[in-house]
Amino acid sequence: MSKLLVKADKGHGRVAHVTPQSAGWTYVGFDLHRLKPGENASGKTGDCEVCLVFVTGKGKAEAGGQELGLLGERMSPFEGKPWSVYIPEGSDWSVTADTDLELAVCSAPGHGGGLPVRVIAPNDLGQEVRGKGTNTRYVTNILPEGKPADSLLVVEVITPGGHTSSYPPHKHDQDNLPAESYLEETYYHRLNPPQGFAFQRVYTDADKNGHRDLDEAMAIEDGDVVLVPKGYHPCAACHGYDLYYLNVMAGPKRTWKFYNAPEHEWLMKV
Repeated sequence: MSKLLVKADKGHGRVAHVTPQSAGWTYVGFDLHRLKPGENASGKTGDCEVCLVFVTGKGKAEAGGQELGLLGERMSPFEGKPWSVYIPEGSDWSVTADTDLELAVCSAPGHGGGLPVRVIAPNDLGQEVRGKGTNTRYVTNILPEGKPADSLLVVEVITPGGHTSSYPPHKHDQDNLPAESYLEETYYHRLNPPQGFAFQRVYTDADKNGHRDLDEAMAIEDGDVVLVPKGYHPCAACHGYDLYYLNVMAGPKRTWKFYNAPEHEWLMKV
């Protein structure tokens, strides 16, 4: 199995756990909690900031000493928009499930920005359609660079069956602004219906001999997490199965500036 593929556990509790140490990088952390009604997930942000994303289900949330009430409404990631909570560094948080709940915990270094805890409601989220034809996908911006945070960028994407996404292939692995930013990234994948599969490739440019420093092609199943430490990272959803993914990105500067693979950039013009 690819070292970039993290298989979530099938049970309950914390079923996926990615840290900068386990991923071999510096910035992005990602946890997934799958809870039954009455079960609880909690944590301390420490020197990180956190974005809680209610992928599915409802739960009562507390953060930074504040009771935030019952959050969440959708029961499938393929419908509607999520509720989320931004939590700054140096804070405690807790969520108790009211229904079956899938809670993503997205984390990255805080920089002492002094930002408050805030609930991000579905009505606060912008949506956009990217691409055309079989490269069309649907994007929900949860924590884009235009909204306050120190490091985190968080976004949801739905790719219809038979379509491609994160395509034409692009990368963001060079701290070379304004042309390109360095951002580590995780993909949390769901499929509808859940027995389906999709594909993701993570690869770098070839050298003069045609060799690539990184080239991994993965079959993605429902609940998988993919690590993108560098390189291009396109996805393909198979016919009959829609693909959802939750992206978490962070790096030394909080901006998304990507570089398209030159050999495929012609696709942007057709």
